[in-house]
Amino acid sequence: MKKEIEKIADKLVYAYKKNKLINPIPIKFTKNIENATKLRKLCESKINTKVVGFKAGGTALPVLKKLKEKEPFYSAIFKNNVLKSGKGVKINRSTLGIEVEVGYLINKNFFNNRKIITMKNINKYITHMMPCIEVVGYRQKKQGIKFLGDLASDFGANIKFLIGPKKKFKRVNIGNLKCDIKNVKTGNIVRGNTNSVYINPLNSLRFVLNKMIKDKVKLDTNFYVFTGSTVGVVPLKNKGMYIAKIDKIGTVKSSIH
Repeated sequence: MKKEIEKIADKLVYAYKKNKLINPIPIKFTKNIENATKLRKLCESKINTKVVGFKAGGTALPVLKKLKEKEPFYSAIFKNNVLKSGKGVKINRSTLGIEVEVGYLINKNFFNNRKIITMKNINKYITHMMPCIEVVGYRQKKQGIKFLGDLASDFGANIKFLIGPKKKFKRVNIGNLKCDIKNVKTGNIVRGNTNSVYINPLNSLRFVLNKMIKDKVKLDTNFYVFTGSTVGVVPLKNKGMYIAKIDKIGTVKSSIH
């Protein structure tokens, strides 16, 4: 098993570095979330690119229930996968879709903390919040989601993050903000709400930070946390410019080609 997981990790890392698609990995690395997490961590350890943040995945409670999981997962985000609003993203046949998320910028003094993060003390670590677009997909020749481990094992299935303008953090009713994403060319709009994200995005952030403490993750800079989709995974049936908006937080866009 140890030798096999090394080989699978090397294949996924190759696909990540070369932007290529490989054949689907064995189901035993995706069906069990613990095996998927081990593979994810091993893959991340083989990447030399700077880690600039983390994402929460599988944050929709109905999805977790359907997949018979108790909680979301989290994964690292590397510098080359974070872009400014308006930049283009090239997709392939294994791209699952596009999401709208609330992002937070966390002060590096978080790493001096030794206490569990609660909804009462979380504020002091947040410096800014922002709207984000995540383009999600595999490095494998497959589609769909049978297990949460499908996403977790494959670098969290994050392709690119587009970051909108940062706002200084302030308390808003983060569990009830309207969101939408629009394809400019077709005019199609998909609407959502922040209440679909693991109770709310701040709770999702709390989950990620506590997982980082448990895993003894350390960085020497401020970092991003992307908290999960407010509109679900929107299939990219049409290419072109997509504009996403989250009430009271802002607007972000990306050209999909």
